[in-house]
Amino acid sequence: MTAFVDLRSDTVTRPTPAMRRAMADAEVGDDVYGEDPTVSRLEQLAAAKVGKEAALFVPTGTMGNQIAVMTHTARGDQAILDVDSHIYQAEVGGLAVLSGVQARTLKNRDGCLDPAEVEEFIWPEDIHFPRLSLVCLENPLNDAGGIAAPVAAMEAVCAVAHRHGLAAHLDGARVFNAAAALGVSAADVARPFDSVMFCLSKGLCAPVGSMVAGPAAWIARARKHRKLLGGGMRQVGVLAAAGIVALEQMVDRLAEDHANARRLADGLATVPFITLDPARVDTNMVFIRYRKPGKTADDLVEALAERGVRVGAVGADRLRLVTHHDVPADAIPAVLKAFGQAV
Repeated sequence: MTAFVDLRSDTVTRPTPAMRRAMADAEVGDDVYGEDPTVSRLEQLAAAKVGKEAALFVPTGTMGNQIAVMTHTARGDQAILDVDSHIYQAEVGGLAVLSGVQARTLKNRDGCLDPAEVEEFIWPEDIHFPRLSLVCLENPLNDAGGIAAPVAAMEAVCAVAHRHGLAAHLDGARVFNAAAALGVSAADVARPFDSVMFCLSKGLCAPVGSMVAGPAAWIARARKHRKLLGGGMRQVGVLAAAGIVALEQMVDRLAEDHANARRLADGLATVPFITLDPARVDTNMVFIRYRKPGKTADDLVEALAERGVRVGAVGADRLRLVTHHDVPADAIPAVLKAFGQAV
């Protein structure tokens, strides 16, 4: 059966009709020469949305994060990261391969590093030690269950970093989800950080693209690193146009995805062999444990696919479900029915 609902990720969202129209009508130029007016408009809008001086349009979130690391560090430096973070876990070792940066990892507590532990991790100056130059955080933290860490918690970690002369970068792939969950603006979430990356192609439904934002001089250096990584694009206003629609029309509706995720979590909590804490569902992600004797998460994925529901296994007994624009509220009962049958 063709899947009637796809909960594997919010990256499966399709561009809206308004995005397709904007893409068709976009005014374009060569962006490597700085001549694409639609890209320029997107970068100005993105910077304003997260309260930064300037922004840079990049093809992917991974490239955006790696550009940020390259721009904040020198080869042989160290960076402090959450062991569950995307930059550390899911960017193919880019820290080491692209920037020559050594990772020092800590485990988050409720989606954020402990500032006291970060402080203890900062070594004194010594001829034997690499230079520590960067702290990276992620909000919401995907692998911690999509938890949105409070602004005050992030501020405390950034304060430690800045007191020791370190830069602080936010992997804000879903920063607008974090902001919606916390009841603040994306600029509030990003404020304590020197730089932030966020995606247009997840819950905001754009087909391609992410943004890196920070001070204007820093973004100028980041632009050169984008070119180094092969991210210099030409008449890319056709994609930037969709990003503008994403920021202007798709941010305020993210609360609908969060509400659908909570409905899904409440329903799944009643399904045999499935365990989760609905109170831990902050954003559009629902993580569950499937503990039926003799069965694995992959078995459940297959059984659900046969019933028209696509989900992702993220461990032997752990699954992730992500609500988004293409999962309407009236699809949730059908998903719960499929789970009941599959289990």
